[in-house]
Amino acid sequence: MSPGCSSSRSALGSGSISSTFHSVGLGRRSGSNVNQTKDLNVKNKLFVIALFFLCHLPLLNAADTTKAVRGVWLTNVDSQVLNSRENIVHAVDRCSELGINTIFVVTWNKTMTSYPSKAVKEITGVEIDTLFTGRDPLKELIEVAHKKEIKVIAWFEFGFSASYRQNGGVLIKAKPDWAALDVDGKLVTKNGFEWMNGFKPDVQDFMLSLIMEVVKNYKIDGIQGDDRLPAMPSESGYDPYTVKLYQSQHNGGLPPRNSKDSAWVQWRAEILNVFMEKIHHTVKAYNKDIIISMSPSIYPWSKEEYLQDWPAWVQRGLVDMVNPQVYRYDIKAYAEALKDIVELQIDKKNLFRCYPGILLKLADYYPSREFLSDMLKENRRYGINGEVMFFYEGLSHHADVFREFYHQKAVFPSLLN
Repeated sequence: MSPGCSSSRSALGSGSISSTFHSVGLGRRSGSNVNQTKDLNVKNKLFVIALFFLCHLPLLNAADTTKAVRGVWLTNVDSQVLNSRENIVHAVDRCSELGINTIFVVTWNKTMTSYPSKAVKEITGVEIDTLFTGRDPLKELIEVAHKKEIKVIAWFEFGFSASYRQNGGVLIKAKPDWAALDVDGKLVTKNGFEWMNGFKPDVQDFMLSLIMEVVKNYKIDGIQGDDRLPAMPSESGYDPYTVKLYQSQHNGGLPPRNSKDSAWVQWRAEILNVFMEKIHHTVKAYNKDIIISMSPSIYPWSKEEYLQDWPAWVQRGLVDMVNPQVYRYDIKAYAEALKDIVELQIDKKNLFRCYPGILLKLADYYPSREFLSDMLKENRRYGINGEVMFFYEGLSHHADVFREFYHQKAVFPSLLN
């Protein structure tokens, strides 16, 4: 309740209106002019009624406020937004118009950054994505978005990937001992991506240095890993470093040749869990208010294929927000995946941290209006009032849906507890 309003509420509740009139200097006056007295009584009543609503207006507004993350991923693939400040301004305005309050912006992709990076330049000689030479798109976006009260999360999309269909690219050429190896001793390749060895401390330190460059040098609201951070294909782990580490903990025994052996999967997943803990502690030690967000694949597929045991991250308090990629192509599949997340993978006490990722565009694919609406309704059915859309370029295709579901502005929730 607002200060100074309790006495008015008490007066109204008790029916002692005249005492309230006196308290504000508008008590009944003696005199023979009956009309004047009636006019004063009317004015007094109107004053009290107005005072009552003024006192309770903040409470009414608070009750109507929705707290939720309503986000969108902003990429540098199939999008021109980051190519100029003008494009950034336009995109932020569009997000604001459609009720988006959080932008997850690509910060590390294709072994390049969207900001000037000393850590990357030391290894590859390239300071920033060559499309952005002479600019700092990350800084520009933060400045523009914050003016619209939109939070910006730095998204390290490429994670432990070294290249895409480039046989390891410049990173593995510069650091051949960083290569992830499969059971046959070959560079680990999965879905076209070649991988660094994310089990190795040097590689982990490199990735953490990228994260801390952003945390220390920008007014960022948070950082985010995804299905490649922290993550490693389950085919990996057969490099000399990881094999030696495994032997040191298993009486000299070699890892199973079956990369999907459950104990072998768990052992490697725990290495990534420990690195997730290191990310959390390092970031929070520098700035406890930085949001740590992760957007993994659906569990248990995430663990079986990429060693991501992300429900453990939530349970251990290592993430402030989780955005599982519930990328499905029909409502039945979406509903089933969401049900598993809500009922089996995240405790009720942590459900407020979960804002599912929804596939809004992929090449020429867009969900139908009905399907998109049904996914949002399914989220609301579980009390989840927000989501994150992949990706920005799909917003305008269904602007009417967002105007309908996001007509009431959502305030970014308190996740830091």
